[in-house]
Amino acid sequence: MAIPYMETVVGFMIVMYIFETYLDLRQHTALKLPTLPKTLVGVISQEKFEKSRAYSLDKSYFHFVHEFVTILMDSAILFFGILPWFWKISGGFLPMLGLDPENEILHTLSFLAGVMTWSQITDLPFSLYSTFVIESRHGFNKQTIWMFIRDMIKGMILSVILAPPIVTAIIVIVQKGGPYLAIYLWAFMFILSLVMMTIYPVLIAPLFNKFTPLPDGDLRGKIEKLASSLKFPLKKLFVVDGSTRSSHSNAYMYGFFKNKRIVLYDTLIQQCKNEDEIVAVIAHELGHWKLNHTTYSFIAVQHTVIPLQHLVSFGLNLVSRAFEFQADAFAVNLGYAKDLRPALVKLQEENLSAMNTDPLYSAYHYSHPPLVERLRAIDGQDKKTD
Repeated sequence: MAIPYMETVVGFMIVMYIFETYLDLRQHTALKLPTLPKTLVGVISQEKFEKSRAYSLDKSYFHFVHEFVTILMDSAILFFGILPWFWKISGGFLPMLGLDPENEILHTLSFLAGVMTWSQITDLPFSLYSTFVIESRHGFNKQTIWMFIRDMIKGMILSVILAPPIVTAIIVIVQKGGPYLAIYLWAFMFILSLVMMTIYPVLIAPLFNKFTPLPDGDLRGKIEKLASSLKFPLKKLFVVDGSTRSSHSNAYMYGFFKNKRIVLYDTLIQQCKNEDEIVAVIAHELGHWKLNHTTYSFIAVQHTVIPLQHLVSFGLNLVSRAFEFQADAFAVNLGYAKDLRPALVKLQEENLSAMNTDPLYSAYHYSHPPLVERLRAIDGQDKKTD
């Protein structure tokens, strides 16, 4: 007796939804705790803790609603065969444009255009609420509604430009791949990932944010000195105007071979008045490079590899958390323990990140260890270096 495939997929989705909702409830309970973890007592102010708690609980309530609506829509789409039905009718639009409905590439592009439009429409209320209600309520959102719409339009235009050649290439590989199909697809996706990681920060990101060179001064000198001491081939050092959209802060690096660049959010510079704390954050990021940590992007076909998708995501989180501990230890070994510790605390405070976290929820969802665990590890590593 054949196992009904679609019912099995829907069943697995519901099981995973129940499991993840169980973890969400555990985390929600942790967020409602009225006191700081012992490690953070005297480190985080009560005022910041209360703000963080309120922000995290707002996001948690929103997450419950969003996930419930999503599982209902996804299950209905799969169970009632909406995608096969839409595949059939999507070909009907092509003759209206004078195009051949029998052309597999054109048919696929028509289908994906409809799916992407549906996805944009159904997700729009949640994006608007998250940005203009939750983020605004807690002082993070800096966007205007016009900026939000403009970014959305830019994203749609980029999809129209980039999707057709990528989809066309994948279909041709599937048609011509034969017994080596899996190898060809893997090679294509690997090359595509490298190309996108190269062009995104140079061509795409500047469409949404302004990148300016970090001015000459003590901060620039300290970062360049650190990069030079590690033989990091730093070519450019930018500040991005992240504050035009949000008051959240960050820093990152990108580039291949001898063409490395570091980007600081202007909010990071505003929040960390002590320049050594910013340098300590950069030391952590350079630790990822020095320790040969690499982040791979996995683009999975939804609803066909769902079990693997969850396992891979969990595994990547475990690896990522290990890398974060190693990068912290690297910065500590460089002598930045006294600056890294307050920098992490400050980022936690300013971003209103959750102070109390459930260990199971954290292990399953977080790519970065909670602050309590990182501070404990930094203190332990600092003692070793002494």
